[in-house]
Amino acid sequence: MPAFSTPISGILLSIVAAGFFAAASTTQAHELTGFVGAETRLYPNSARYIGQDDHSASLVFKPEYYHEFKDGSSFTFVPFYRLNSADPERTHFDIRELTFLWLQDDFELRLGVRKVFWGTTEFFHLVDIINQFDLVENIDFEDKLGQPMANISFSRDWGTLDLFWLPYFRERTFPGKGGRLRGATVIDVDQAEYESAAKEWHSDWAFRYSHYFGDWDVGISQFIGTNREPTLLDGTGSNGDAIKIPRYEQITQTSLDMSFVTGEWLWKGEALYRAGQGNENYYAWTGGFEYTFTRIWSSQMDLGVLGEWMYDTRQEKATNAFQNDLGGGLRLAFNNSASTETLFGWVQDIESSARLLFLETSHRFGDNLLLTAEFRAFVNQPATDFLFESRDDEILQIELAYYF
Repeated sequence: MPAFSTPISGILLSIVAAGFFAAASTTQAHELTGFVGAETRLYPNSARYIGQDDHSASLVFKPEYYHEFKDGSSFTFVPFYRLNSADPERTHFDIRELTFLWLQDDFELRLGVRKVFWGTTEFFHLVDIINQFDLVENIDFEDKLGQPMANISFSRDWGTLDLFWLPYFRERTFPGKGGRLRGATVIDVDQAEYESAAKEWHSDWAFRYSHYFGDWDVGISQFIGTNREPTLLDGTGSNGDAIKIPRYEQITQTSLDMSFVTGEWLWKGEALYRAGQGNENYYAWTGGFEYTFTRIWSSQMDLGVLGEWMYDTRQEKATNAFQNDLGGGLRLAFNNSASTETLFGWVQDIESSARLLFLETSHRFGDNLLLTAEFRAFVNQPATDFLFESRDDEILQIELAYYF
């Protein structure tokens, strides 16, 4: 399915064309980078639901074109495509970035499709709301769909102020009937509902102020618009099967993120207040630390120790898995020519025995090949746990990518 409808594609092309004419000048740089990769997913446990496979393979292609003009303005284009053997919903194309940057002395203006990150914490990016998450890619909330926007940024001695206009909404992707890492009931994205009559064309707005205060890095943000996290309603498919229907509500979200560095310690936290999602306004926060031991065992390696607490005042009504949980981890950086890194982590539910374990590692071969591996396991999930229906979806994912 195409990433954008025809009207939004026309708008994006018009924005890009306008950017090129506005910056008509001698080109200073052309860069074509990116990667092509092959991935396999193996599931030690047999599929619990009809239609699912115990393994899958996929090909992924993500080039990046960068074009810089004489005055410092630039154009970036990053398409993305994945072809998957098991789940048609995971076979998808997206425009991750299609951005013209107009660079001026007093401000920076970005037009097109972008990815924006807000936040500081490791286990759960609580305040990160500009982009929609691409959950068919991974369940770790690291992969994002490109978001159409206009963003003007003012950087002064007193801090940086970013203003966002988001004219088009991206619906969240979900695994289909053949996909793993899902619940018992398939989410039918074709029946998505909206609180706003404008649906995906509702204009969303956001602003963010950020600044350094000594060793403190602080960000304060406000978002008004369509919630990126849908409420899942019970429904019936065309064949009579039970389905879940995503409903996207209008919300306001006020958030704060901060970090503090002192010696080998990094303290970080995120908090938000959200109104409009369901019948209950709520607070949520996450925060903790990372301490780094350098040159351990008389070597070049660094070992980071992580700890975080995640809390949501909705408790059992929360729409994510992190209602009252502790996260811990060990990050090992080998600091070698192959840039080898490993992260082992776990998330423990404070109120039950439920536990999530994960291991992520990466290693470079030469200048172009990168091997990454991830393992995730769901342990002791009780029937009341948010991830109970995915309890058999332990996964080993291996990807070999060629970077150019």
